[in-house]
Amino acid sequence: MSESSFQDDVLGELGDDRLNEIASLLGTDTAGARDTVATTVGAMTGGLQQKADADDEDGAEVRQAFAEVAEPPLQGVSTLGGGLGGLLSGAMMAGVLAKLSRPVANAVSKKTGIPAATVSRVIEMLIPVLLAVFAKRAAAGRAPGAPPGAGAPAGGAPGAAGAGGGLGDLLGQILGGGKK
Repeated sequence: MSESSFQDDVLGELGDDRLNEIASLLGTDTAGARDTVATTVGAMTGGLQQKADADDEDGAEVRQAFAEVAEPPLQGVSTLGGGLGGLLSGAMMAGVLAKLSRPVANAVSKKTGIPAATVSRVIEMLIPVLLAVFAKRAAAGRAPGAPPGAGAPAGGAPGAAGAGGGLGDLLGQILGGGKK
C-alpha cells in the first residue's frame, strides 16, 4: 500500500501533459501509460531499496544519495533561478537513478513486453519527477515547526544516525508511505 502511495505521488507530480507524452511514446492510452509508470516506479524503488540495504560500495552510495536528498535546499541567492538549490541537492540521486535505469528497463521490458529502449526513454522522463517526489517526501518528514536540519547531528545529514530516527527511517519515509 505504501508503494502505491509513492506511485500516486509520482503520477501526480508527472501531470497529465507528461503522462500523455509517455502514452504517445508507448503507443498506448493514459491508462496504459499509468500502468507502465507504476511498474517502472515499483522496479526503481525496489532496486533502490535493495541497493540501500547492501553492505557494499553501491549501498553506501545509495544511502549517501538519500541523505543528500533529505538535506534542506540551499537558501538565499542560491535558490534564484527556479530552485537551483533543490536541483543541486539531487545530483547524487540522479546519478544513482541513472545507474539503475538499464537493469530496470530490462526488467520492465521483460515483464511488460515493451522494448527496453522505450522503457529507458520513459525512465529518462521519470528521473526528474522521482527526484522531486523524493525531495518533497523528505521535506514532509521533518517535524512540523522544526527548522530544516533539526535532529541532524552537527556536520551530519538529517536522518543520519543520531537524535531520533535514522537512515532506515528516512528510506522508509521516502520510499514508503511517508508523512504528508
